[in-house]
Amino acid sequence: MNDDIIREVYEVLESRRDNPIDSYTSKIMQDSDKKAEDKILEKIAEEAGEVLIASKNDENLIYESVDLIFHTLLLLAYKGVNLDDVFDEFARRRK
Repeated sequence: MNDDIIREVYEVLESRRDNPIDSYTSKIMQDSDKKAEDKILEKIAEEAGEVLIASKNDENLIYESVDLIFHTLLLLAYKGVNLDDVFDEFARRRK
């Protein structure tokens, strides 16, 4: 599996933010600034809870974790964070 998929997903999220289409990600990012951010944050909280439950029940952990990662990436793209800054922070912490 190629780890470039994270970068590809992020580029799609940025494109949906900048060139909205009829999609879940475009719609959630096109709400008023406060409402969009609140919706994304609510999804992250929901998905985090589902990861906890999946872990405790030993089922669907990968699926639920990907949902959480996706919505975290959605927030970062919405806020205009450069993905390389995220990777740089991981590298900095690894030292």
